[in-house]
This record gives sequence, structure tokens and C-alpha cells, in this order.
Amino acid sequence: MFYRTEIKDHIRVPPEDFDAELEEAVVKNIKKKYDGYIDKDIGIVIDVPGVKEVGEGIIIPGDGASYYNTTFELMVFKPELQEVVVGKIKDIAEFGAFIGLGPIEGMIHVSQTMDDFVSFAKDKVLAGKDSRRTLKVGDNCRARIIAVSYKDINNPKLGLTMRQPKLGKLEWLKEDGEKKPAAKKK
Repeated sequence: MFYRTEIKDHIRVPPEDFDAELEEAVVKNIKKKYDGYIDKDIGIVIDVPGVKEVGEGIIIPGDGASYYNTTFELMVFKPELQEVVVGKIKDIAEFGAFIGLGPIEGMIHVSQTMDDFVSFAKDKVLAGKDSRRTLKVGDNCRARIIAVSYKDINNPKLGLTMRQPKLGKLEWLKEDGEKKPAAKKK
């Protein structure tokens, strides 16, 4: 899920940025510090939408830079268990599909792609034996997050499933919605 979160931090502004407006220099250095930042508690930093407050600067002897106690906002993506997400299939391997979810990719194991026996073709297509449904690179899908791992903080892993109602390739969902339910016998 995407969040807007407020952070307080000491932001280092090096001497080469002293000629810029204070807020501009602080925002530049916040972006430099937090660009691509990943934290288990905060999430994956997407952007710095704004600065709320810049305190008085201090200079630490021997450094030459000013440090400003700053309050600012971050736009972050923090994946949560059971969250339903929409993304595009980026790659397919024998063991599953990789789906792009904006700032991060998730993996859908082949057993979690559909309620069918699934086979892998050399042209990077997963195909259901009975349903004849296919999943290929570029397909838009809806999936549920079933695992989040920050074991490697620089490369968090997401596990997803599409084997629940209202999940799967968007075209499948449209087809399923168009099917009329069978009339009940009395």
C-alpha cells in the first residue's frame, strides 16, 4: 500500500549547496539520502513530496557541512500481507511469474497462478491444461500478497497468489464476470 509518512531527521547540507535557497538545498539532500531507501518499518521510498519544517543549522567541527533538524514527508510503498495488488507480468520462468508492482517486483509460484495443471512453454508462457488459459509477459493481473521478506534489506521479496476468487489475469476476470450463473432447479 502507498503511504505518506512524516519523518524527522538531521539532514546534511554540504558547502557546495550553501549558495542555494535553504529549503531547496535541504530537499535536494533529503532526496539524495532517501532515494531508493528501503526499510522494513517505513517501506520503499518513492518520493519526497514536501518539507514541513527546517530547524536551525549546526556545523560539526571538521566536517564543514551544516546539519538541519528537518521534518519532512515521504511517499512510500509498504507491501502488506493479504493486500490485493494489480501489476504487469515482467518475466516468466519454469517455476513462476514475476509481476511488477511499481517500485518492486513480486513472484507468483507456478502453483499459485491458476486452479489448473500448469505447464511452461519455451516461449515464456504458462498454460492451464483444462482451462486453456495462458499467462505471458505483458499481461495485467490482480494478485494477493501472501509473503513479505526483508531478509536482504536491499532486495525485499514478495510472494503472491492468484488462486482465489476475483484474482488472476484481468481478462480472465472479465470472462468470469460475463458468464451467467446456472439457473437453480427447484
